[in-house]
Amino acid sequence: MSKKLPQEVISAWNDREGPLVATTVDAAGVPNSIYASIVNITADGRIAVADNYFNKTAANISHGGQAAILFITKGRKSYQIKGRFEYRSAGPLYEEMLTWADPKHPRKGVAVMNPEEAYCGSERLL
Repeated sequence: MSKKLPQEVISAWNDREGPLVATTVDAAGVPNSIYASIVNITADGRIAVADNYFNKTAANISHGGQAAILFITKGRKSYQIKGRFEYRSAGPLYEEMLTWADPKHPRKGVAVMNPEEAYCGSERLL
């Protein structure tokens, strides 16, 4: 079940540095991690990652398994969000992504994480 991200996480998101790391797992539970820099918080407060070059990531999302996002702030604090991704290549979430993702990239779809847990280091925030 998707939960609303705490304000601390949203503030940290706005102060993040560099790409984030998104990790998904395949049907056998084997993890796959990617760097992602074309990312945003959706209008309803979920984390969106533009699909420009997904391969394993898209396949893993189709299995509906757990996923995690990890990012760091300019102040060197790390945040992790856990949940499940939804994938869209049409509809409102996809159209929203087209407004913020640079058109020089393919923008094939968007993976949107439904947050279930959030941490700053070992401190659970959600």
